Amino acid sequence: MVFLSHMVITLFYTLSVFSGATAATHYNCNGPLVSTLAQSSFQSSTQSSVGYAAHNAKLNRRDGAGGWSPMVTDQEPWLQVDLREQMEVTAVATQGRYDSWDWVSSYLLLYSDTGRAWKQYRHEDGVGRFAGNVNSESVVQNKLSHPVRTRFLRFVPLDWNPSGWMGLRVEVYGCSYKSYVADFDGRSSLLYRFNQKSMSTVKDVISLRFRSHQAEGVLLHGEGQRGDYITLELHRGRLDLYLNLDDSRPRFSSSSSSERVAVTVGSLLDDQHWHSVQIERFNKQVNFTVDSHTQHFQTKGEGHSLEVDYELSFGGIPLPGKPGTFVRKNFHGCVENLYYNGINIIDLAKRRKPQIHSVGNVSYWCSQPQLVSCTFLSSSSSFLSVPSSAWAKGGFSVRLQFRTWNTDGLLLFVTLEPQPQRLTLHISNSRLRLTLHREGRQKSEVSAGQRVNDGLWHSVSLEGKNLQITLTVDSEPATTIELWDQLEARGSFYFGGCSTTDCQSLTPGFQGCMRLLFINSQPININHVQQGLMGNYKDLQFDTCNIRDRCLPNLCEHGGRCSQTWGSFSCDCSGTGYSGATCHNSIYESSCEAYKLIGSSSGFYSIDPDGSGPLGPAQVYCNMTDEKVWTVLTHNSTAPVTVRGTSVHKPHVMTFNYSASPQQLHAIVSGSEQCQQEVVYNCKKSHLFNTKDGSPLSWWLDREGERRSYWGGFLPGVQQCSCSLEENCIDMNYFCNCDADTNSWANDTGLLSYKEHLPVSQMVIGDTNRTGSEAVYHVGPLRCYGDKSIWNAASFYQESSYLYFPTLQAELASDISFYFKSSAPSGVFLENLGLKDFIRVELSSPSVVTFSFDVGSGPVLLSVKSHLPLNDRQWHYVRAERNVKEASLQVNQLPTRFLEAPKDGQPRLRLSSQLFVGGTASQLRGFLGCIRALTVNGGSVDLEERARMTPGVSSGCPGYCSGSSSLCHNRGRCVEKSNGYVCDCSQSAYGGSACDQEVSVSFEPSSSVTYTFQEPFSVMQNTSSAPSSVSTETSSRAREDVAFSFVTSQRPAMLLSVSTFNQQYIAVILANNGSLQIWYHLQTDRSPDVFSPALGNLADARLHRIRIHRVGNNLYVQIDQDIHTKYTLSSDAELILIRSLTLGKVTRRENFHEEVMQASSKGFLGCLSSVQFNHVAPLKAALTNRGSSLVTIRGPLVQSNCGALAESTSHTQQDQTVTANKDKEQHGGGTQQDLAVIAGVVTAVVFIAACALAVISRLLYQQRRAQRSHGNGNAIKEDDRHSSVYTDYRTELHLHNSVRDNMKEYYI
Repeated sequence: MVFLSHMVITLFYTLSVFSGATAATHYNCNGPLVSTLAQSSFQSSTQSSVGYAAHNAKLNRRDGAGGWSPMVTDQEPWLQVDLREQMEVTAVATQGRYDSWDWVSSYLLLYSDTGRAWKQYRHEDGVGRFAGNVNSESVVQNKLSHPVRTRFLRFVPLDWNPSGWMGLRVEVYGCSYKSYVADFDGRSSLLYRFNQKSMSTVKDVISLRFRSHQAEGVLLHGEGQRGDYITLELHRGRLDLYLNLDDSRPRFSSSSSSERVAVTVGSLLDDQHWHSVQIERFNKQVNFTVDSHTQHFQTKGEGHSLEVDYELSFGGIPLPGKPGTFVRKNFHGCVENLYYNGINIIDLAKRRKPQIHSVGNVSYWCSQPQLVSCTFLSSSSSFLSVPSSAWAKGGFSVRLQFRTWNTDGLLLFVTLEPQPQRLTLHISNSRLRLTLHREGRQKSEVSAGQRVNDGLWHSVSLEGKNLQITLTVDSEPATTIELWDQLEARGSFYFGGCSTTDCQSLTPGFQGCMRLLFINSQPININHVQQGLMGNYKDLQFDTCNIRDRCLPNLCEHGGRCSQTWGSFSCDCSGTGYSGATCHNSIYESSCEAYKLIGSSSGFYSIDPDGSGPLGPAQVYCNMTDEKVWTVLTHNSTAPVTVRGTSVHKPHVMTFNYSASPQQLHAIVSGSEQCQQEVVYNCKKSHLFNTKDGSPLSWWLDREGERRSYWGGFLPGVQQCSCSLEENCIDMNYFCNCDADTNSWANDTGLLSYKEHLPVSQMVIGDTNRTGSEAVYHVGPLRCYGDKSIWNAASFYQESSYLYFPTLQAELASDISFYFKSSAPSGVFLENLGLKDFIRVELSSPSVVTFSFDVGSGPVLLSVKSHLPLNDRQWHYVRAERNVKEASLQVNQLPTRFLEAPKDGQPRLRLSSQLFVGGTASQLRGFLGCIRALTVNGGSVDLEERARMTPGVSSGCPGYCSGSSSLCHNRGRCVEKSNGYVCDCSQSAYGGSACDQEVSVSFEPSSSVTYTFQEPFSVMQNTSSAPSSVSTETSSRAREDVAFSFVTSQRPAMLLSVSTFNQQYIAVILANNGSLQIWYHLQTDRSPDVFSPALGNLADARLHRIRIHRVGNNLYVQIDQDIHTKYTLSSDAELILIRSLTLGKVTRRENFHEEVMQASSKGFLGCLSSVQFNHVAPLKAALTNRGSSLVTIRGPLVQSNCGALAESTSHTQQDQTVTANKDKEQHGGGTQQDLAVIAGVVTAVVFIAACALAVISRLLYQQRRAQRSHGNGNAIKEDDRHSSVYTDYRTELHLHNSVRDNMKEYYI
């Protein structure tokens, strides 16, 4: 409460400061500003005639022809208003030309202080387009999401009435405000000196506006002798705030300033336009705001007050004792309304108050910037050409400044004499490259600069004289090209691109801003080019640098790294545990139960309990038993703890830190059906409770830090132990064994199972300070089972019924996933509406699922069509996602459909109604059927609880396949039948009635199984549906899931290989030493990535299980029950046009590397089992589809059982070891002759049995070969007893043979 009261005080304090600072913050800053302006305040690009002049463009007026209209030939029309002084603008309004068919339906708004250097206004979401009119008379007002202080406004029409022409009348709303300005020339500053030696504050409010000519410069600095400091510095076009309280480390002004950690806000702040800054501090809590972007952080240091000695400096950091000398680069630009804790610094300086000392030349008006930029809008068509005939002969020179985000682009092209020689200057891989193209194909090249695409201004100087061409970038040393003879420029200088055939092939062109163009030391007048007086241009925007930082704010989620080009941004999700265009989707399952359903076995896994939510993945152990799937989370205290000499006043305290954060623990426990934690407690002469008053002497804290004094499995709130519940305490006068206070050890072990209190966060032991007192305890790991969300279901019986939930939070990104089953031909799964926006997922026809939404740019629709009906009363999976980059829709295992978001479109989806599930508020047809496992933005939606109180809806879903028990294993799908269910194992590598029988085959070195894909396809998606502009390097959807088991003694050996038509491959081999090697060759021009997750020998005749999972450039490998190991690939490219998958020897000539080729030639001798590649099971296909064109079998193959083979091999090795040991004992002495004789007999029997088994196996093998020789080539003749195991897969494959056009969808 104290903290809140201080915050309220601070808030009122801040408001009082700003109410005195500007009148613009007054509530009625919405007065009309245009209606009283003179005619001279209006300008335009052109006018149709005198009656259509710009000064006729006042709202609701009928002057002249009733408004402004440009000439029909005007290619870049605009209407400009001069407000005569700086005003705060809060809204604009437009109207068409009176009584006409002329109006503007959308436009851009530019603003400027000078009428020369313009900046485009953008809303907070980055959208720059304003909605205009739909007729000539109605007024459309647009309020500005953040007011601007400016003098000039320019309306730029984008769209107009297609049946008429542009017509415009405008009004601007706002108010005047009081402005105090100071101009710093880069060598000056203002010092605010305190009345006492130092100033100590627990709260500060600092506000200002600035306009900078440079990307570097100190705006504010103060420091104290005890180590406090505050520094606000413009660095690389961003604002850095250094703030520390009571820190004994060296000060900012020392050489160790590089150790300081800054909080950075803003970007591109050197654009010569006004930017507002506000710093609010209360104790250690700080809000740092630049324009509309705020960072909240806590200061470093030990103190809560900021202690600054002597003075605060503004505009620079002067060096004590050396007037005019500064430690760091000073600020060069203008500052307005500078307030420090309510003190108007500039007003004091103007009035020459003694608290202010001026260093250097500080003026109290703003110098107007003269740097005018132009923007090259298109990398394919923009150019600016200037004729060379106007320049002096004898050599040449070019100077310019540019800024861009693109890594490549042409800056300059010029033809040289003697011909044919050409000179090009272009950005290549973020560096500048100067190329002289000589006669023929000869050329000379030099490079300069580093990361010149960082969005900052860079200076380039190019000079040709004295038989050399010199290139200089910024302040770096010059690089030169030596010439054979003197060259002169001829024709035109082309900047950014060109229109001639000689250089049109030099794509891409430049996309960015240029300024300060000089040819032979003469400035190029851009206005003359724009007016057509000289040169030529195309797709240029004059008088503005329209650059924007698309990574501010960073729309990449979960710590994804944002990078950008001029027109878009991309997210690097590597190392985050997430994937997708904005790193929205978790690559991990949400629970151990989910891993079990996809066929995983026990082991360490990363689970993400809230999916796409903010928590992140946690590492757990999944113990997958036949009955339950346990999630196990360990903590830091695994050994028993002995406690002596403690009391209630000085207790023993143990804090438990788990392998997951408290928030993750809460999510895991809440999502589980049940949790428990064992507490082993042994005591000797140590009470748990005071026998007099019953107060606890020892206790534990729950996950919220609340004290709990119940022990074992007893109910919360009752101070008893489990022995009391079971009525077996050693002394029935007490509720716990320890309270009997005996000299012998007693035990009060039990399970804590009230999950709302779990896990145990702390153990406190008090009564062990008596003679002979002692306690030993051990708190086990947290163990939970079940996933409440997977089978949380609701059944909808009426079309008019629905469930409603809070509004979907979907402004920038949202994802929705669920399972459904229905017999209805159509119905709405869910819907959420806004004023104009909406989002909807529905079954639009028996075989089509549709995802539609509107973000303000019109309805968008994504559909996935299945080749089989979806209203077949079976479970089907749906996942829909929408983010600022793209939208996607996935249904079952069909190819995911993607749709790219429009460039510079509205990014925010604004919803206001409730979320309707199973029905709709828009009178569309409701859903009839079952929905389960509904997840929204990573969070589970409790359908059952809401269904219990809703008519027409019931909780749960009828049917055998609707329960939480796993009837079908290893990716098997439960299929409802009228009198029961069957397991569809077509997507599983296992067989049997429950998809739990392994499919195993014994190989010889010459054996192989090759699965040929029916058509070339990409593993993860229908590439035609992918957004063409999405970079493969930054938003790759590459994904592979590989799993198999094997037993072998051979090394080297080829286990599995996948090859593509593009010479890519994946290979899993055993090396010469028996270690596992995984080879990924994704980029044919690079060396393959090779990983060795198991350095030990796996060719040990034991069964080993391998799981390989790749998402993008992240590779996860699990061997047997070991923890998943993560590796990083050098590329995240997809496997394009997969040709085949081969098990065992590869006979086809592949582009394998030498070590892989060696393993391939050796083949594989042993047993392979349960092989799965994505949704293909090649071994299963080989056993069930004799003669299929998909499967090619070479060499002998025998159906086997890898598990039994490994077990028998292990027993044989153990028997041989026992025999050898007994032989040694017999030769060593005669004391155990009887045992030796018995051992000899046993050995003989084992030997004879082994020989007989070998003979029988050989005969069976020969018989099978004979049968195969009479059969169909090398096809397998399988035992009739097992044929039923694979019937489902054979049927599935034959079904897909009849729908060949859809095979790509089936396998993806």
